[in-house]
Amino acid sequence: MSHRPHLVFEPEIQDALSQYIVELYVDETDAQRQISEKTAIQGLPQIDLRAEEGWMLMFLTRLIQARQVVEIGTLAGYSATWIARGLPDDGKLITLELDQRHAQIARENLDANRVSHKVDILVGDAAQNLKTLNGPFDLVFIDADKEGYEVYLEWAINHVRKGGLITAHNAFQHGNIVAKMPTPHRANSAKYIDAFNRRVAADKRLLSTIIPVGDGLVAAMVL
Repeated sequence: MSHRPHLVFEPEIQDALSQYIVELYVDETDAQRQISEKTAIQGLPQIDLRAEEGWMLMFLTRLIQARQVVEIGTLAGYSATWIARGLPDDGKLITLELDQRHAQIARENLDANRVSHKVDILVGDAAQNLKTLNGPFDLVFIDADKEGYEVYLEWAINHVRKGGLITAHNAFQHGNIVAKMPTPHRANSAKYIDAFNRRVAADKRLLSTIIPVGDGLVAAMVL
């Protein structure tokens, strides 16, 4: 009986591997880098994607030749810049943001990254705004309130074309989905994400996996 080697790395090794990916593959522009650098000063939550996660999102967008994309959760627009970079010039990203101030910051960042012509921001409750969108869409990226992930998933399954992708951030919830003692302030989020991951895995309408980059990116193809 063969035994697979355990892929267990010390935190400093994990960080070094992430940096290795960034140095080899990731072309993060100065304008994108400045988004992350400014969010703390602007008082926004420090929950942006890592550069290697953004690159993966752009890679997937381009891989499936997406032209119409929906993002649920804009924040400062960092992930939107990556998706927009993966779209052709006549492609369109519709990104949904609850907070008006966040949306305004995102608009400024999209302008600074010269991709605003590809992006429309809808402000307000995501579940309500999704009802106004018909599709079919090529890709949906979910990175918003964790308790809403399953609702967003069902909408995405019904609005993404066959062969299109549904993606979602924080599949690992910083390790808390498998931790015996989850970090207290992440315990509820971990519960919601675990339920979401399991639902994606069990849904026969999807062919899915978790791409173990950064905090984990769910990727599910609609069958």
